Amino acid sequence: MNGKKLEYKGKEAMKEIESLTKNADEVQEGILREILFQNGETEYLKKFMGSKDNKQVSKFKSLIPTVTYEEIQPYILRIANGEDSNLISAHPITEMLCSSGTSGGEPKLMPSIAEDLDRRTFLYNLIMPIMNQYIPGLDEGKAMFLYFVKAEMSTPCGIPARTVLTSYYKSKHFKCRSKDPYNDFTSPDQAILCYDSNQSMYCQLLAGLVYRHQVLRIGAVFASALLRAISFLQRNWQNMCHDIRTGQLNAMITDVSCRSSLSNILSTLNLDSDIDTDEIEEICGRSSWKGIICQLWPKAKYIEAVVTGSMSQYIPALEYYSEGKLPLICTMYASSECYFGVNLKPLNPPDEVSFTLLPNMAYFEFIPLGANGTFLIDLDEEEFVPQSKLVDLVHVRLGYYYELVITTFSGLYRYRIGDVLQVTGFHNKAPQFRFICRRNVVLSIDNDKTNEQDLHRSITLAKKLLEPHQALLVEYTSYADASSLPGHYVLYWEIVHSHSIIDKDVNVEAQVLEECCIAIEEQLDYIYRRCRTNDKSVGPLEIRLVKPGTFEALMDLLISQGGSINQYKTPRCIMSNESAFELLNSTVKASYFSPREPSWSA
Repeated sequence: MNGKKLEYKGKEAMKEIESLTKNADEVQEGILREILFQNGETEYLKKFMGSKDNKQVSKFKSLIPTVTYEEIQPYILRIANGEDSNLISAHPITEMLCSSGTSGGEPKLMPSIAEDLDRRTFLYNLIMPIMNQYIPGLDEGKAMFLYFVKAEMSTPCGIPARTVLTSYYKSKHFKCRSKDPYNDFTSPDQAILCYDSNQSMYCQLLAGLVYRHQVLRIGAVFASALLRAISFLQRNWQNMCHDIRTGQLNAMITDVSCRSSLSNILSTLNLDSDIDTDEIEEICGRSSWKGIICQLWPKAKYIEAVVTGSMSQYIPALEYYSEGKLPLICTMYASSECYFGVNLKPLNPPDEVSFTLLPNMAYFEFIPLGANGTFLIDLDEEEFVPQSKLVDLVHVRLGYYYELVITTFSGLYRYRIGDVLQVTGFHNKAPQFRFICRRNVVLSIDNDKTNEQDLHRSITLAKKLLEPHQALLVEYTSYADASSLPGHYVLYWEIVHSHSIIDKDVNVEAQVLEECCIAIEEQLDYIYRRCRTNDKSVGPLEIRLVKPGTFEALMDLLISQGGSINQYKTPRCIMSNESAFELLNSTVKASYFSPREPSWSA
């Protein structure tokens, strides 16, 4: 495709965004009418709406309840076991998409139809036209994006069960995509599609080094995966340099497709190589890896990864490796259930990122949670939500907090996603949202309920106490320990030396860690502090210090249990995973408790 056609394609994409957002109310109404027209005769909708006039929008809004996964799961499992897709969708369920399963418990199976891939591809195709408005020349080099697939399963009746990203990378939409200089990846498709994540990582990083002077963009789906790649590179750069110098791929790469594709790249270099292997070795051999991304890929213009929500924990590490020279960009907002929207101002800093929901992706509704200046979660996931409480897309209010509810063509009706969003503005009629947290990730001992946002905010403030001691908190998780009375919050912290992030231990005095404990408690909410200080129903918060590398081992464990390297997010609250508890506790070096009660007044 030539430059003029690509430019035209980009302009058409931006016009499409403008059209959709200017007519967001009409588009949304049309989406719901089409869903009801197609799926009105399904068992699920007929159960609530009856057989007569069961395609009316007004009837849907007055009769269909909001549901959580537990309420729709029986229908999904019936289809997985061989019953007809018409239980929930007029279209055949072509695959079940596995959620990451690391935020709130076990992976969930989400029904998906063939048209869903078209919708995801539509959203992907908007990313570069948006980016081109802000950063020119992205068609003059390559993108080093580290993408991974996860081995597939199948349901008892043979429906494929896989992650949403594996679904996309294995689809014709990805594998048969037209040549496009705006999406010229360093990684061969064969390396992306390799099920062995270590071999895939090795080959993708090796290709990234080979093409290092052509790389304009660096990224992964989540920030955690990109940091994992840097850790992997530190352990393997010497072997990779040997491969480049000799033109022979390391024997550890046994996957036939990976070996063939990388060998072809290396053999071409062997004939006409401009790769300065000595320079790579000199850069990687330095005592500090501060700025390593900019040094190895000097033409890179930005880093693309999810760094919002719980992923914001990784911003300091990414800024360390890039010396703060590269913008951290989140391009889109999506989940296994549905792709939602895009970031129309990608150069905004991570704490100002907002996503514009595209009204053609699904039918969106919202459960109000609070007003300007207050964040009030007054509904549990299990609590009944009156239909009259729901707000549609174009009637949300600036500054207010909401829980996202979706209705899709694939059979999710008024499904509670569990994401808490805040309205930050509007693009035409379409609202823009800041992702706040997942509602269902909480610590609770008594009447206290600590959500992910409050936990992260408290830790972010408390960890500043480490800075004077050249110590850096690189990762954490938590759980509510009710094994003794009173129960208490436990935080697992991995701390390393701030001038050498990778696996270098650091000693911090006990008094400093104890002050971190009480600093966290002081930032938790009124109810928690009341339970601690007045009711005595919650015990002192505990920090368990773990050895460097513990959270990488935790990631390996959870991926081995069915998680996806693409979708992996460190669980901010460990629920009931015994093997995860065992791993974390086996690496604990020391424990520290709050030395006093937090402040509280009636």
